[in-house]
Order: sequence, then structure tokens, then C-alpha cells
Amino acid sequence: MKTIIAIGGGDLKERQTLKIDEYVAALAKERAGENRACALFIPTASHDYMPYYNTFHKVYTGVFNIKTDVALTVFKETDYEKLKGKFLKADVIYVGGGDTVFMLEHWQNSGMLPLILDAYERGVIIAGLSAGAICWFERMFTDTSKTLNGEVYSLYNALGVIKGVATPHYNSRGAAFDNEVVEKNMQKAFAMEDLSAIVIKNGEIAGSLSSGGTAWALKYEDGKLVKTAIAPVI
Repeated sequence: MKTIIAIGGGDLKERQTLKIDEYVAALAKERAGENRACALFIPTASHDYMPYYNTFHKVYTGVFNIKTDVALTVFKETDYEKLKGKFLKADVIYVGGGDTVFMLEHWQNSGMLPLILDAYERGVIIAGLSAGAICWFERMFTDTSKTLNGEVYSLYNALGVIKGVATPHYNSRGAAFDNEVVEKNMQKAFAMEDLSAIVIKNGEIAGSLSSGGTAWALKYEDGKLVKTAIAPVI
């Protein structure tokens, strides 16, 4: 089974997404079987910000008793064999939030992308928040710059593992994304509010998770925007 949990947003330090993290941890433990589950944290989007990893460790080890490791590649030469070993040990890979465009470019340039995609194909659980949630789709709606009037959002090509377009933080950028869906006549779009997640199994939407937010499926049909809340995962 190939599984992705795409989390729309939330403060891991404040444990706002704990119900979602509990689901991720349970899948990792199921995959690990009798062994202690191992989680690999990828903080590329935050430019390898170590306090972010420390927070992840406190939650996933402190709360769920999962061993954690981190893939640091932004500020040092990548030791490919050592990095590959970390991916091979992981039962779950968690991709943190931050600069989505930078993250994907760096994955490509550093040689990490094949390791990530191989892990997904091998059935390693993939979880990600914000940047780490939308990068798996065909296209992603993400912030490109900040102006005096607020952030500017644009569509970018993403990894294409999942069909459709996605945005995180739908509660704060909903109007902009809705307009994009209408203007581009989109037939397959997904929006995750903070504290919500979409569960994708073998490339198909299996349901949603919530720590207080809602995940949506959107499309432009018969001249109007159609929004449907994604049912909770069974």
C-alpha cells in the first residue's frame, strides 16, 4: 500500500495536529511490526531549521515512542550513501512546511528526490504539512512573494504523484484558490484547512482526518464552483 497523509497546516510545537499525528504514528508502527518504528524528518522547506526537527522529535518520540532521524542537505555536501541508509530505515517520512518551490528544486539538485520517490514506491508512509502536503500533486497553489497587501499565490508544477491541484491553509487563502479553480476550469482540486489532512492510498483519495479543520474537494462544473467536504477516513 502506498500512503500519503497531506496535512493542511497547524503548529506541531503546540501539538495542534496531534490527532492526525496519532494516525500517522499508528501506520508507522503497523509497518514496523515487532520492531520499533522509525521516522525520518525532512526539513528542506524550512532550510533545515533544526528547532523544527527538535519539535518533531519531542512529539513523535516523546508522545508516540517512535525513533526519529533527520535528513540535512541544505547547508552541507550530501553524503548520498549515508542519506540512502536513513531512507531505508524509515517506516514513515515526514516532510515539514516552508518554501515549497525551494524544496522541490533542492530535492532535484541534491539527489534526494529519487530516494523520496523510491521510499513511496516501497510503501514507506509519507506524511507532510503545508509544503510537505501539496508537493505530491500534479500542481500546487503556493505563496510566491509577500507584498504590503498580503501574500501572492501562484500555481506551480509539483511531483505528479497524485492527480489534481492542491493548496494548504485553505482557511486563510480560500478566496484566492476558489478564484483559481473557476478561472482555470479545474475539475480536480483539493484544499486542506489548517488542522485537517487528506489520506491518499495508492494514488486515490481515501478520506480525511481532522484536528479541528476540514479538507475539501473542489471543481468547476456547470458554470459554478462545487465544494464537497471529504468524508473522514474509515
